[in-house]
Amino acid sequence: MTLSDMTLMKLSKPHLPPGEYYFSGNEAAAVAAIDAGCRFYAGYPITPSSEIMEHMADKLPNVDGVFVQMEDEIASICSVIGAVWAGAKGMTATSGPGFSLMQEALGYAAFTETPLVIMDIQRAGPGTGQATRTASGDHMQAKWGSHGDYQVISFCPWSVQEMYDCSIQAFNLAERYRVPVIVSAEEAIGHLRERMTVPDKIHHENRAKQKGSAPFDTEAIDGVPPMPAFGEGENLMITGSTHDGMGFRKTEDPDCHQKLVKRINLKILNHRDLIVETESVFTDDAELLVLSYGFTARSSVYAVNQLRQEGFKVGLVRLKTIWPFPENILKDFGGVRKILVPEMNLGQIVGEVKKVFAGDVIPLNQVNGEVIRPHSIIEKIREVYR
Repeated sequence: MTLSDMTLMKLSKPHLPPGEYYFSGNEAAAVAAIDAGCRFYAGYPITPSSEIMEHMADKLPNVDGVFVQMEDEIASICSVIGAVWAGAKGMTATSGPGFSLMQEALGYAAFTETPLVIMDIQRAGPGTGQATRTASGDHMQAKWGSHGDYQVISFCPWSVQEMYDCSIQAFNLAERYRVPVIVSAEEAIGHLRERMTVPDKIHHENRAKQKGSAPFDTEAIDGVPPMPAFGEGENLMITGSTHDGMGFRKTEDPDCHQKLVKRINLKILNHRDLIVETESVFTDDAELLVLSYGFTARSSVYAVNQLRQEGFKVGLVRLKTIWPFPENILKDFGGVRKILVPEMNLGQIVGEVKKVFAGDVIPLNQVNGEVIRPHSIIEKIREVYR
């Protein structure tokens, strides 16, 4: 039996009337979570994500959901893990310092294959940093913040509409692959207000169940075991120690550990092409690519359009998904010799590009709490051409 045989898919109506709304990115994420079936939220207020928590506190009771304000971010993510194993779809939201506190539990969730969603609305760090300013410095933390070898899925939306769309997709992929999914948006997107559309139907994916089967092992080619919940008559042991298919601790068994760790990684990496999403423009004849993501991609689009009008052979690749990294996309542009990577950090995704691209990879970094504006990208490209 494969994943497609077991996963439950359905269509439902959104909890708001379909149509256009004028939302902030944070509001759109909260609306999407409810539409995706989230019925449990545990969190602790932290700028610039607090509006997500406020919206969930206000709206979850209207759909028979549960909201809990916890004493800190460690308790928040642990509460979500518990609610998910009780059968709910659950999420939390935070920013850099709170995301740091969640890392041990994030690794536990990955190892126990617990599907949950984290909204990380990034701000300028490190430390407390600038709580109200924008940045894009949590991407390495999202992937490598906990120890050991594991995978997560991480989106980087660039608009209020994508905050809505990516949040729904985050819940669906969490359920499909039994994995933590992170929506890694910047403050600039979380607090941006613009029009977005709520559709008339929402596509839901719900975790697969198969009575009596092992919840932590499978022979299916997709590598995703069915997931029961407490209270359904299954004997469940959920441990962060090495475990066999039934959850029994096997902390001295090298073969068991290797089999488990490889499977929880391969179930994501083997489906990379189904998970990652990118957009490309002006790439057919491009000599130089701008690889961008999140809010910075908005400036990059303007810059590329401007330079095209001036005769520069410049193209754009926009990442909607950061993790797993869409490395295969960079193999499709044979004529490209240079890639510019503008980032609101000192160089995080640029390192991933250098791993897979043989040409020149040029960073453009900014960490002053401001968005990267189009003229900075335009001037950098002109400098490269000179």
